[in-house]
Amino acid sequence: MDPHQLRLLRELGERGSLAAVARALHVSASAVSQQLSALQRRVDVPLTERRGRNLVLTGAGRALAKAAVDISVAMSSAEQAVSHYLQDPCATVRIAAFNSAGLTYFGPLLQALSGEGRPGLICHDRDVGQEHFPALTADYDLVIAHRLEHSAPWPDTITALPLMREPLDVAMSDRHRLADAPSVSVADLIDEEWVSVQDGFPLVPALQAIAVHAGQPLKVTHRINEFFIAAAIVAAGPAVALMPRHTASPPPGSGIVLKPIHDLPLARRVDILCRPEALHRTAVQQVVTTLRRVVIPV
Repeated sequence: MDPHQLRLLRELGERGSLAAVARALHVSASAVSQQLSALQRRVDVPLTERRGRNLVLTGAGRALAKAAVDISVAMSSAEQAVSHYLQDPCATVRIAAFNSAGLTYFGPLLQALSGEGRPGLICHDRDVGQEHFPALTADYDLVIAHRLEHSAPWPDTITALPLMREPLDVAMSDRHRLADAPSVSVADLIDEEWVSVQDGFPLVPALQAIAVHAGQPLKVTHRINEFFIAAAIVAAGPAVALMPRHTASPPPGSGIVLKPIHDLPLARRVDILCRPEALHRTAVQQVVTTLRRVVIPV
């Protein structure tokens, strides 16, 4: 049964006439009558009867009107529960990120959100192809995703909040012939052995762009999604790889150096994806604000 129609039945019982109900709710008497007629069609016994010029409740109508009070209380309780959930700053927030973003951001984010009055954070690592990131918003409140700078935007069915623009550099051993150069060109890279990610992952088009500018396919020897495994291969030499400048930057002493490509600047966009309604929650908004604060400024 329609809660609005039940409310009108209750109001009729308490106010005594269609006109009084209409005045109280700022609608026409005919609109009230139509809604009560629709309610009547859903039950097998009369809910109202004429008594003189007034429409009054029958015994069945009074019983249903009394039940409408309980329904109204339950609806109010449900609305308050939803309001509390939306406004609760300590509610749990589920967040997913691709591997290097999780490694970079989860620790600082958890530290920044520790203490009383902060959201509870549940972290997940999800390394998926670019086209699969939007679907993750069905399972997580927030998803840290990445795409190449000039790739197609995220679908407009989700909300995408920019987090950072991250340049992509060529990683090579510090013993490589180009290790002392301040930058490299596409021509320098034509004959190099490459470490690539698996097909379908966001860095593949960047490698394809290098191949297009070089005018020939790249010699891809290894396919590794995890940047730190790729770094181990690069450090051993002679292979090179594309790596993000900040979220996967090799630490000092790793035996790896990063070189920008001066004639083909490459970058990726790191964004926060979510369903639009997720941002109605105070806890989710607080996590977004904190995440933007701990992200490396670029």
